[in-house]
Amino acid sequence: MKISEFFLPTLKEAPSEAKVISHQLMLRSGMIKQSSAGIYSWLPLGFKVLKKIEDIIRKEQDSIGGQEILMPTIQPADIWVESGRYEDYGQEMLRIKDRSNRELLYGPTNEELITDIFRTHLKSYKDLPLLLYHIQWKFRDELRPRYGVMRGREFLMKDSYSFDLDLEQSRLTYQKNFLSYLRIFARLGLKALPVKANPGPIGGDLSHEFVILAPNGESDIFFDKTLLELDPLSKENYSDKNIIDKAYNKWAQCYSVTDDIYNEKEYNQFVSPENRTNSRAIEVGHVFYFGTKYSKSMGANIINNKGESVNVHMGSYGIGVSRLVGAIIEYSHDDKGIIWPINVAPFSVGILNLKNGDEYCDRMSELIYQNLLIAGVEVLYDDTSERAGSKFANMDLIGLPYQVFIGLKSKETGLFEIKERSTNKRYFLALDSLINHLTEIFN
Repeated sequence: MKISEFFLPTLKEAPSEAKVISHQLMLRSGMIKQSSAGIYSWLPLGFKVLKKIEDIIRKEQDSIGGQEILMPTIQPADIWVESGRYEDYGQEMLRIKDRSNRELLYGPTNEELITDIFRTHLKSYKDLPLLLYHIQWKFRDELRPRYGVMRGREFLMKDSYSFDLDLEQSRLTYQKNFLSYLRIFARLGLKALPVKANPGPIGGDLSHEFVILAPNGESDIFFDKTLLELDPLSKENYSDKNIIDKAYNKWAQCYSVTDDIYNEKEYNQFVSPENRTNSRAIEVGHVFYFGTKYSKSMGANIINNKGESVNVHMGSYGIGVSRLVGAIIEYSHDDKGIIWPINVAPFSVGILNLKNGDEYCDRMSELIYQNLLIAGVEVLYDDTSERAGSKFANMDLIGLPYQVFIGLKSKETGLFEIKERSTNKRYFLALDSLINHLTEIFN
């Protein structure tokens, strides 16, 4: 894509209402525009990042047997009354009525709706286990929406729901999703830590948040520093129960909790003095096992292998997709702008023509641009007549992993300068080597 043709409304200064760095940089880089308090339009640059995150999540969910569906954003109130949760969300839930005076709501989550789908269509233990997920916009009427997309009222979420025959199988599914989440965040360029958490209105007796450490985090966590040394990208086969147990316990035994369930005495039996620490953190995912809470109240039963009707065991697993965009920026930026991890960058390479109008610079910029496109590399080509300094600042602001500079020095030497955004490392390559080098990195 050429910048002259791309809708990229960047700002030199962040609006005064933006208090945290991710909100400031998302506004300045033209990723989003606020529509109303806590509600944003996603512009082309930001939307490309959202789709990259979605794709990574989909691949990982599919790899553990997830099947994608799509449920409606508007839900009937009666199934929430049936589950006993209609009043639990209080004023956070947006309640509405249609023209026939039927009570509806803009869904903040989907446990009731997915349970209704299950009880309608599935009756036998032979249909289990089942893991269904979707990626959908949700709404929670936050009293004080803040931190940009990290605490908005409308947000994009991946939520998945598991159905199992009994406690043992359901806990195994929980562990699979727990490990899957660690791999998802690692592939997004994040070091995420699992911490024991309060299940809140979702319910259940087993719950973990996944958080990343950040000075501007919304809460305190207390954790065992050993977690920072563990590698989530295991090459082991997670289809084997013993391997899953071993991998899960490796993470779960490093005791960590959120501030709302912190117990100093308990935290100090579990964690050795030299490993105890705490930090501000941003929640990026949450997993729950809640057993038969919804299946009991809503009659989601199956016939087991003994011919008995039993309540199905359930869990739910959420990732804030739109929140992750802000969290990644909080985790990965400098004083010049965003530093995108390779897997989620809106474009992989930025090409800067530093002498627009010069026959050589125009020709070589176009040649490099076209060759990289043919090689399948996503490129943003700054073909404008802006000053070089402005081009440098703009490219650093939007944070593409690699930048290629074509100017009068290239004309003299036949070499082109490459800059790695994350390290600021710079080096020079001839045309063929440059194309091969960048193609190998991204393909």
